[in-house]
Amino acid sequence: MTNASWVAGADGFRDGWVVVLQNGESGAVRVRTVADVQALFDLPERPVVIGIDVVIGLPDRAEPGGRTCDREARRLLGHPRSSSVFSPPAYPALAADTYEEAQRLNRDSGPNAPGLSIQTFHLFAKLRAVAETMTPERQSWVREVHPEVAFAAMNGGASLAESKHTDAGLTRRAGLLAAEGFPEAEEAAPGRAALAASATRDDVLDAHAVCWTARRIAAGEAERLPPARTDAQVPTNARGLRMEIWR
Repeated sequence: MTNASWVAGADGFRDGWVVVLQNGESGAVRVRTVADVQALFDLPERPVVIGIDVVIGLPDRAEPGGRTCDREARRLLGHPRSSSVFSPPAYPALAADTYEEAQRLNRDSGPNAPGLSIQTFHLFAKLRAVAETMTPERQSWVREVHPEVAFAAMNGGASLAESKHTDAGLTRRAGLLAAEGFPEAEEAAPGRAALAASATRDDVLDAHAVCWTARRIAAGEAERLPPARTDAQVPTNARGLRMEIWR
């Protein structure tokens, strides 16, 4: 990462995206919310890497357990954090307007294709927005990151026992981030002027964790799932997007 460059991490919430940016020279951190994916890609700081907590390389056919990277992430996290990694829908299912139609399209995508959860269906708006704007070229600087995988990497490879939905879990994650150059994370909470009211504290902490991984990607220190030394070794979908998770 060059001294003057910015990196960014983004985590989706109900009304948009929480964005955390860090400057490679000063270590300065900026936290804000943006309304949509295009605003995320048009950040004025022009980050050299943006990590986003959303599936980029959707599979063409749904499979039990999801993509190889999803299964690998669950294996690394173990119980109970493995449940935070959901199996993404098949790309054709994004055309659905209702949950019932999404279930049918997902099951029709392959011989062993499963249905999908209602929680996954509620993510369709953001999944569609990313699918409509992502290209293989853009994926060179916009990378898929899972916050719990990032927190485990911060924690020496061990997933966190405490849920992020508890006070103890929030405190634990904020402490890890503070030790990694994000001291403001210990005070991260909704209500500050730069954040939308519907952005919760765990959204803010997750965006920090994704920014941490973006910093590692820019510095050439990050690892990807499934393990691969070159982009050519990573599975891709029919649109040429790599199916991978970075940590």
